[in-house]
Amino acid sequence: MPADVVRSVCPHDCPSVCALEVERLNRQTIGKIRGSHVIPYTGGVVCAKLSRYAERQHHPERLSTPLRRVGDKGVGRTAYEPMSWDDALDEIVERFTQAAQRHGRETVWPFFYAGTMGLVQRNSIQRLRHAMGWSRQHSTYCIALADPGWMAGTGAKRGTEAMEMAESDLVVIWGSNPIATNLHVWTLANRARKERGAKIVVIDPYRSPTAEGADLHLAPRPGTDAALACAVMHVLFKEGYADRDYLARHTSGAAELETHVASRDPAWASAVTGLCQEEIVAFARLYGQTKRSYLKVGYGFSRQRNGAMQVFAVSCLPAVTGAWAERGGGALYSNSGLLHLEKSLIEATDRIDTTTRILDMSRIGPVLTGDRRDLGGGPPVTAMLMQNTNPMVVAPETLKVRQGMMRDDLFLVVHEQFMTETAAMADIVLPATTFLEHDDIYAGSGHTFLQVARAMLEPYADCRSNNEVINALARRFGADDAPGFHLTAWELIDQTLAASDLPGADTIHAAGGLDLAKTFEKQHFLDGFGHPDGRFHFQADWAELGPNHAELPALPDHVAIIEAADAEHPFRLVAPPARNFLNSSFGETPSSRRLEGRPTARMHPTDLARLGLVDGDRVRLGNRRGSVVVHAKPAEGQQTGVVVVEGLWPNAAFEEGVGINTLTSADPGRPNGGGVFHDAAVWIKTA
Repeated sequence: MPADVVRSVCPHDCPSVCALEVERLNRQTIGKIRGSHVIPYTGGVVCAKLSRYAERQHHPERLSTPLRRVGDKGVGRTAYEPMSWDDALDEIVERFTQAAQRHGRETVWPFFYAGTMGLVQRNSIQRLRHAMGWSRQHSTYCIALADPGWMAGTGAKRGTEAMEMAESDLVVIWGSNPIATNLHVWTLANRARKERGAKIVVIDPYRSPTAEGADLHLAPRPGTDAALACAVMHVLFKEGYADRDYLARHTSGAAELETHVASRDPAWASAVTGLCQEEIVAFARLYGQTKRSYLKVGYGFSRQRNGAMQVFAVSCLPAVTGAWAERGGGALYSNSGLLHLEKSLIEATDRIDTTTRILDMSRIGPVLTGDRRDLGGGPPVTAMLMQNTNPMVVAPETLKVRQGMMRDDLFLVVHEQFMTETAAMADIVLPATTFLEHDDIYAGSGHTFLQVARAMLEPYADCRSNNEVINALARRFGADDAPGFHLTAWELIDQTLAASDLPGADTIHAAGGLDLAKTFEKQHFLDGFGHPDGRFHFQADWAELGPNHAELPALPDHVAIIEAADAEHPFRLVAPPARNFLNSSFGETPSSRRLEGRPTARMHPTDLARLGLVDGDRVRLGNRRGSVVVHAKPAEGQQTGVVVVEGLWPNAAFEEGVGINTLTSADPGRPNGGGVFHDAAVWIKTA
């Protein structure tokens, strides 16, 4: 069958935000998906799971019509009967109105996250929230810890353009596994290695696929990266690798930092991190001797109670060596700060009532089980509308989330593409479009392009987009006086761009994207960092970055506030992403499940032998929050006392129907909250 090729953009929660070329067989069907060359960063490359997207798009279990639950919660499709869109929307309005009349408007909590990264389809739920005065959301799954850590030093959310990685002599990938989560970082690092002889260093608690391909892999204990960074700075100052001229011209607090890290030597760091002194010194010298060094700061090592401090400590390295001054040097956490959109049309920001309470999404379990501190003394949450997220799988403390969602007095509406485990808890389930079936606008954090994509397929069956559902509900609530409720997605995009003094939607779409990159001097902070004094700050003002900062010292340091291993819980658990899943997306596709096999606990062979276990044995991992059963797997390249369970697998993939986030804590990270998904201590027993 002949196909035409249509330009699109990947919507999934990944820094790459790939430009796509999609084979369209007809208005209902796609074939292959390839990377486009229209964005140099994409360079024709996409990850394997996205290239197989037809398997997801045309999955036989996609939701096709609104559903009303008539059976028990958590059962799935057999507990539902079809209903019309009008009946579904009318019932939602009636039940939400009743809940607000009984408990006040804050009893309603719209809940969303990054199932799509499109700014219209993801964020339009905010428009309805603000117009109705419902409880607000503190979005803490991903960047709430990394952001303040990066901002503490640089003061701005930008950095060296990713494409410069290919011009580096040393690429340090700290706290991420880009082969699984941000493929183009690995592509660019390898280009530097092939074309320039660059070395690739990966710092990660386990030997991920990325670490396997590195020239050097350092595997510190989880939650100790700041200690490693401090010891590296100790060596840089002691052995003359610090750029004194750069420090004098571009930084603040360098003398205090040098004095501070004088006592943070490799012997101290070795005791904290479990790394040997020699490998710490060797890495420090490699970094110090290589002026054109590119530091790619990941998200993974921020997901600890001390994660913001860890990111801050690591971000200090290129300021000490002056690597920022070099082409192919410096660092990148995110370039999302390059985009400044006027959000009032999409989000009705002018309608925000700042007295309305804010609930922490990572603490959805405690919120739904009535924790008074989380509720802020306000009413219980008795009505929820969810889009773009699956907290029954991705939120911490799964058992508490399940307990809250099982409440009879909670009226839950889930707008989804599949009958996820969260959707199976809903009273009403609404079928959602995919990115190929609606218009949207996308901003990258891994690259500098703003992209626009048009719908290329007709909506499947009776599916509707997020924006359509939000507008329809607003009309029924009589809350549609905000102008955004009367606009299509394309009109929202176009008018938002105009209000932001940017080219129109048609212009950006025709060009394949708009490059927001600044000059070399600005991307490298050579014309000043983001703080008022224009300098990199080695002393963090944590009070400016969040309210819960008391335990964080100003200077970079190891902060021992993690859930430490002890005699009762001798293992530290890391739950990183698997290569063929993306959060809980793609968990429904047979190819992803087949390639991943089954949930496994990667353990050091010494730990397996000590526990009398062999490859494939069933083991139970547990702590005070619950326990899960998985199969053991020997793994070199991680320390004893570290256990790694890649995911996120659906809860149903585990023997007892509860997934790995049963073990993770909903405790907020410092200083401004944030999910601490890799900060858990566990015991391990034979199952």
